Amino acid sequence: MTKAELTTFIADKAGITKKAAESAINAFTDGVSVALEKGESVSLLGFGSFKVAGRAEREGRNTRTGEKIKIPAAKVVKFAPGKALKDRIK
Repeated sequence: MTKAELTTFIADKAGITKKAAESAINAFTDGVSVALEKGESVSLLGFGSFKVAGRAEREGRNTRTGEKIKIPAAKVVKFAPGKALKDRIK
């Protein structure tokens, strides 16, 4: 589902305009992004939670040359689905 399809779905489901639905989606994604930038987690009961985790530096390989390369440490966003979401997609 694309952002445009999600906007249409939310507008139809909530009985609001597409512009209002898009504003709500943008506000949600901005809110999650700001919280994750601060190192906070975002939990939505029944849906899941987003958190920032660290990934250690590791060794990899250049697929073309086979040469060993160093992949630097990074912060990554992780999502853990909640029980209700897990049960729904089973």
